[in-house]
Amino acid sequence: MFDGVAQRYDLTNTVLSFGQDRGWRRATRAALALRPGERVLDVGAGTGVSTEELERSGAYAVGADLSTGMLRAGRGSGRKVPLVAGDALKLPFADDTFDAVTISFALRNVVDTGAALRELARVTRSGGRLVVCEFSSPTNAAFRTVYLSYLMRNLPSVARAVSSNPDAYVYLAESIRAWPDQEALAARIQESGAWGRVAWRNLTGGVVALHRATRN
Repeated sequence: MFDGVAQRYDLTNTVLSFGQDRGWRRATRAALALRPGERVLDVGAGTGVSTEELERSGAYAVGADLSTGMLRAGRGSGRKVPLVAGDALKLPFADDTFDAVTISFALRNVVDTGAALRELARVTRSGGRLVVCEFSSPTNAAFRTVYLSYLMRNLPSVARAVSSNPDAYVYLAESIRAWPDQEALAARIQESGAWGRVAWRNLTGGVVALHRATRN
């Protein structure tokens, strides 16, 4: 499915989010508090646009994604960051390789959330940082009603105009609606046993949330 949307993936995301995706990437980089020379892994990197954002910190950023079509699209666009094929449940890296790890808009696509969180911890050094950037639940009731209406009714229609595979965005809308809210995701991260000091911050009124944690 993700191979099928790869060519116009970045454009579609920008259109569907009304340009908010750029700010979400910047906020993810800021939340990681990366320092020059550190190593950071971007899981579910897609075409590598998020990995490029992380590299702006001066850290050594590596992107990994299960979709080889996404990786080809990223390399074809001229991105210079390292992009490797990798499953979030079995990453192709040694233990304790990275100072920080992040996963943006991809954790809900993994079949076993807890196992993915533990695998992210495996490749992160003790005391390293995790940031999960993911769709969440708007905190204002009226805004949440409007948002859910857009998500389930309008988003697939907009996707038909810009995406190379609009049916994939029906799945996108359904997966967002079924995903845990901020507090529930924080509990999942804590319950994985690999991460502590879990906290979150809302972006765009809770449409997206940044969850931060430290490797135990």
